[in-house]
Formats: sequence, C-alpha cells, structure tokens
Amino acid sequence: MPSTLSSRHPGKDILIKTLLFLSTLLLLVGIFAPMMTLSKFIWIENRFSLFAGTLQLFTDGQYLLFLILLIFSIVLPVAKLVLLFRFWHADSESCQQLQHFMNWISHYGKWSMLDVFVVALLLVIVKLGVLATVEVHYGIYMYAGAGLLIMVTTTIISTIAKKELAIEG
Repeated sequence: MPSTLSSRHPGKDILIKTLLFLSTLLLLVGIFAPMMTLSKFIWIENRFSLFAGTLQLFTDGQYLLFLILLIFSIVLPVAKLVLLFRFWHADSESCQQLQHFMNWISHYGKWSMLDVFVVALLLVIVKLGVLATVEVHYGIYMYAGAGLLIMVTTTIISTIAKKELAIEG
C-alpha cells in the first residue's frame, strides 16, 4: 500500500499543514493588499498592491516588466506552495519517487527569495526618485512573511525526505 510523507510522519503533519496554510494565506494577502503608496509632489498619490501594480504594467504596455513581476512574484510562489503540498501528500513509497520530488524541490528552492527581491528592487527604484516618496504598507510584510514561511516549510520537508532517503539508501 502506497504511503505519503504526511502519513509516515503524523507528528509533523499538523505543523506542515499549518505552515502551508499560513504561507498561502500570507501570500494571498501580500499579493492583493496594499503594498505601498507612491506620492509625487504633494497632491498626487498612488496606492497599489502587487497584483494592481502588475496589471498596471500590462496596461501601460510594459510587457517585459509585467512578465517578470508576474512570473517571479506571483506564479513562482504559488507553484512552490503547490509543489510542497503535492510532495507532502504524494505517494512516495519508493526511493526513486522521493528522489524525483527532491529534485523538483531543489530546483524551485534556487529561486526562493527572488520574488521578495523583485519587490524590494521595485521599492528601491521608486525611492530613488527625487520628487517621490514611498509609504510602505502591510501587504509587503505579508508577502515577505509568506516567502520566509515557504522557505521554512521547504527546509522542514526536505530534511524529512533526506532522512528517509538516507535510511532507504
């Protein structure tokens, strides 16, 4: 009978599920909540979320920046969460299946904080403007928190899987 990492480690299952849930919640809030308000001069203010800012880039015809922000700040973090969830709940009775999932986790792990880096870079670029000021809002903290929780969850699941591979190998 096939088994999953979650069924073989019931003590860690609640922790992993909680981390995955919190990561998902923080990521969604971080994507749609206001991240910053950009003020130009005294009377012009733009408050935007990551999602709204990404759509604005598309609307403004900045297709390359739109794609970069969409892929690295929205699609990749969601893909990491889906991959972690599948890895934790997938049938992985054989050493080969575990190794396959570990390769995927390792591949996505290399991009871990790039999504947060992209948003931080956007902040720095905006702050460099002499006539503009930026007020940071809670969305950016939620987004960064999601990135950190995803990294923690990845580390815990990878450690468990590596121990199983060492025992089986």
